[in-house]
Amino acid sequence: MLLIAVGLIIARMVPLFLLMQTRIDTVNRVLREQLTGIRVIRAFVREDVESVRFGKANVDVTDTALQAGRLMALMFPVVMLVLNVSSVAVIWFGAFRIEDGSMQVGTLVAFLSYLMQILMAVMMATFMAVMIPRATVSADRIGEVLETDSSVRPPLHPVVDSIGRGEVELVDVGFAYPGAEQPVLSDVSFTVHQGQTTAIIGSTGSGKTTLVNLLPRLFDATNGSVRVDGVDVRELHPDLLWGSIGLVPQKPHLFSGTVRSNLLYGKPDATEAELWEALTIAQARDFVAEMPDGLDAPIAQGGMNVSGGQRQRLAIARALVKRPELYIFDDSFSSLDLATDARLREALAVGTGGATMVIVAQPPPAALLRHGAARRGAQPGHQRRGQRLTEPAAVAEPGRHLSAHRGGRHRDDVPALASPGPDRPGHSAADPGHDRPDRPALAEVVRRPVDPHRRAERPD
Repeated sequence: MLLIAVGLIIARMVPLFLLMQTRIDTVNRVLREQLTGIRVIRAFVREDVESVRFGKANVDVTDTALQAGRLMALMFPVVMLVLNVSSVAVIWFGAFRIEDGSMQVGTLVAFLSYLMQILMAVMMATFMAVMIPRATVSADRIGEVLETDSSVRPPLHPVVDSIGRGEVELVDVGFAYPGAEQPVLSDVSFTVHQGQTTAIIGSTGSGKTTLVNLLPRLFDATNGSVRVDGVDVRELHPDLLWGSIGLVPQKPHLFSGTVRSNLLYGKPDATEAELWEALTIAQARDFVAEMPDGLDAPIAQGGMNVSGGQRQRLAIARALVKRPELYIFDDSFSSLDLATDARLREALAVGTGGATMVIVAQPPPAALLRHGAARRGAQPGHQRRGQRLTEPAAVAEPGRHLSAHRGGRHRDDVPALASPGPDRPGHSAADPGHDRPDRPALAEVVRRPVDPHRRAERPD
């Protein structure tokens, strides 16, 4: 009887706990969005709307928790009812046996004591069983994560030879996200030799970040081959591949700790001189030196206690400390002003030595294009067809710098990532999509060699 009652209660509790976990996720998601987006909420005067949104999610989880709590509260009375009814039944039927002389009083008392010990143990087990429904739901959720197969599997017989040159080659690379109707990348082929700087330029959503994420094998290409030093990245040992790449992501992330602990993330045994050298190249030395504790200055979670530009420069310095063979800068200069950007690119050209660099950036502003970029257009003779991100892409080899108009005069000390064609800003002369104005801006792959002996004039 006890087992039947407990089983019925537990059977009703399992779906409630499953629903409650889902609703707890909803509350956490809404609360996280509201805390991270508090400035946006206040700017648009949406406090009341967000309060109602949180209140609804909170009421849902409260109602479900109350239903589950009522069933848990029902468990104790049911167990005690069965326990007391069993005791009364033993005494009732034992009294008749004592009356007709077939049982001694001591035997009844001993039987009652044994019964109580057994029922108490069953009661304790029942209270433990109350936690089974919630534990089962939590275990299923954890199991789903643990049983998820990784899309990037290490090779069975990996290549463990060290990467020396950092040469990158993409051969007919294509990539499509699961369930997507069209591929993000299609037939992309180019080579980045050691010491070269390659810029990947295109409009928002053209697949630039997807392209560079294939290099460290954050996911695998669906078609073609991505090679580093002539070896397909799918055949390289993951630690060897990742150890040879210094990645500065599109959204730089700093870990809670200090400036020093963040810089040492890629090279734990780096000296203090190496840290300051990396900060100098990344144009971060000045503001770090001005912090009260210097390298030991605290960094909040996500780097929220420093500005966006400072976060980017610290992330760049972290990659520089590592001294990899290949640097990947995924739109890593977007928060820097023009002068700092110019100094940083100049320092990178010298400070990275003969390393290979891949830079992702947005198309140059229209003002820059008008004041000098148009006169150094793409060279159609160097263009390759068949390469595209979301559109057919052009491979151009422009000049080393992009002229900028500042202070009423032209300047040639701003490093260029792309030059437009002579016909239309933003497109090379042989752009396959130049006659289709309704199409989005095309992504371009632009290369220029790094001259370690070149030092550009610093802007005023």
